[in-house]
Amino acid sequence: MEFSEKLIALRKGRELTQEQLAEQLNVSRQSVSKWESGQVIPEVEKIIELSKAFNVTLDYLLKPSEIDELSVKTDMLEQQQKQLLAKEQTRTKVYKNILYSAAVYLVFFAVCFLEHYFFFSFEWEAFGKPVIFAEFFIATAILIVIWTKSFTNKRKN
Repeated sequence: MEFSEKLIALRKGRELTQEQLAEQLNVSRQSVSKWESGQVIPEVEKIIELSKAFNVTLDYLLKPSEIDELSVKTDMLEQQQKQLLAKEQTRTKVYKNILYSAAVYLVFFAVCFLEHYFFFSFEWEAFGKPVIFAEFFIATAILIVIWTKSFTNKRKN
């Protein structure tokens, strides 16, 4: 595997465009294109920056090897697996939060029902509506806290 092929594989593995990589290295997109097509090899400073950007050794970038190709493909697969796992975790959080939301609002409706039939008489009807609105806002605040905590906690497994 040649330098240009490694560069393409590394860039695509990180899901970067040529333009994004060029911005990171403070070069033009055309320079990255020439490196990837094998027309030009970058300056030593840029090769060092590339090795840091992709977290690989200089040997890996410069020495041809079949083992390197396998490691790049393995890294790409690992990164895709991490992305899929993150999407699945997000989907699970959303599903749980929807269930929590339904449960909180069901409790709210149950409390309203009980209050209406057991605690409020006809002369208390004027006070019933503000109480119900206050309870609704409390239920909504509880849900906002649940959703916020769910998505602001880093990894909670």
